[in-house]
Amino acid sequence: MLTVLAILLLLAPAALAAPVSSATDISSTPLRLAIQLTIAAMIPVMFVTLTPFLRISVVLHFLRQALGTQTVPSNQVIIALSALLTILSITPQLTTLYEGVIQPYNKGTLREEQAFTAGGAEMKKYMLPFLGEKEIGMMLRVSRSAPPKTPADLAFPVIAGAYMLSELKSAFKIGVLLYMPFLIVDLIVSAVIVTLGMIQLPPVMVSAPFKILVFVLADGWSVIIDAVMKSLEVVR
Repeated sequence: MLTVLAILLLLAPAALAAPVSSATDISSTPLRLAIQLTIAAMIPVMFVTLTPFLRISVVLHFLRQALGTQTVPSNQVIIALSALLTILSITPQLTTLYEGVIQPYNKGTLREEQAFTAGGAEMKKYMLPFLGEKEIGMMLRVSRSAPPKTPADLAFPVIAGAYMLSELKSAFKIGVLLYMPFLIVDLIVSAVIVTLGMIQLPPVMVSAPFKILVFVLADGWSVIIDAVMKSLEVVR
């Protein structure tokens, strides 16, 4: 989750600025910084897999395939739009994390271990409402873990795996709904082409402009983005 990025970006300067007053501090500060940099290297993977970026990006890829536009919009545009929408959707969590974890740590009222624990708890709190029972059960079987008394007691790897599966499941459901209207256009165009005897004419060449026209007339971008963002709010 992007909250981890905020933690690391603000904890690392604090570690560098920490006063060195003893041999223990000399040995612990570089080690602490090394741990932070190691975790920072995992931020791109965590951002892609443990945030709404996963659902949004998959839906946008489905939309592009359904339209049949091949490389329009480009992968860079899809990634940038997905990242922006992700940041907007988790802004409340970022604000809570900054006020409850990062600021106390920079003021010295929260130790590094406590900061990371609090950050992990915030991530779990965000992901739990999106988890499906089947996904949780499967991850518990894979990890050979006993079912906890409450969902909050689930281990972080179990929650992360279940969250990814749940997001992929939701994204594919939305993808099926996206395909249906464009599939109808393809079938109509194919039927007309066969009726006219123009069998050698690729139906894709004829249906693509019609699909784009229908998409534009229906204000497709606004409708789809609004629907995806609402799907992220319903669980909350």
